[in-house]
Amino acid sequence: MVPSFPSTVREIRLVAEPAGLPTPESFALVEGPLAAPGPDEVLVRNRAFLVFPGLRTLIGGDFADAPFTIGPGDVLAGPALGEVLAAPAGGPLRPGDLVTHLLGWRDHAVAEAAAFTRVADGFPDPLALLSPGLTGYGALTRAARVREGDVVLVTGAAGALGTVSGQVARLLGAARVIGTAGSAAKARRLTEEFGYDAVLVRGAGPIAGQLAEAAPDGVDVLLDMVGGEQLTAAVDAARPGARFALIGTLAGQMDPARRGADAPAVVDTFRLLTRSVTVHGVSGQRYAELEPEWHERLDGWLRAGELVVPRTVLPGIGQAPGALSRLIDGDVFGAMVVEL
Repeated sequence: MVPSFPSTVREIRLVAEPAGLPTPESFALVEGPLAAPGPDEVLVRNRAFLVFPGLRTLIGGDFADAPFTIGPGDVLAGPALGEVLAAPAGGPLRPGDLVTHLLGWRDHAVAEAAAFTRVADGFPDPLALLSPGLTGYGALTRAARVREGDVVLVTGAAGALGTVSGQVARLLGAARVIGTAGSAAKARRLTEEFGYDAVLVRGAGPIAGQLAEAAPDGVDVLLDMVGGEQLTAAVDAARPGARFALIGTLAGQMDPARRGADAPAVVDTFRLLTRSVTVHGVSGQRYAELEPEWHERLDGWLRAGELVVPRTVLPGIGQAPGALSRLIDGDVFGAMVVEL
């Protein structure tokens, strides 16, 4: 019997380039024809995909080093989890396999097998693989190299990367983990549920003053997803030999007056110099080669109950056009995932 495959695909497209921050009206759910997989291609039915702030930069189109940009009429893309419906005989994938890939924002995807990574049988929480935790793990183990007894500061701690990275820092030996968040409610969750010792709240007073109280002796490691005032404060609080990993630039990315591809900050370079602070820029797929190592450690930590990957779930692709706006507004804790 010849297998029957879907003939249509629903996908989220950019309608028009926004003048400022994207709104739900910037996107549309469109249905169109789905090409049947070729002899060397895999067909996947997506189960979920990640909503991530970097989309704002890709839509802005001003980032010269972007792997791709998204213009009017283009389908959005990003991390997704799916199930294989069809695959070439003799290839690495079989129907029924769970896979991760970068063809999210649609309910079906067709590509060559190399575009998909098979999820190990029995992995305890496949949706956790949509979290950008690999980037945080790589930064903490390779760039910042967390040591026993370190004081670690994670900015943007309530987001997809921050909620996981704070836990990882503790598992790697950090003595004190401090975060920043956009509300007192998020700060409470981070301290009560995710092991943060203290959380600085944006808008509750100068970040520098809050940080001086939370870490009177300074910080050894910074994992920065925000930039701006928070990076300024972290530099001022750096201990001698501190290691900084800059992963995100939310202060600039989510500024309606900017295009999402710059994030100015005032930094005391004299402090960086005299305290021998190292600063690493970490972007995109910097630690892609660590994926097997990360998956193995994540599997173990999940099974042992030592780490959880929180998420805000939006049910149904119909909610996807408004998802990025919800993320920008801060209406999320952990990873924001659209489940299909």
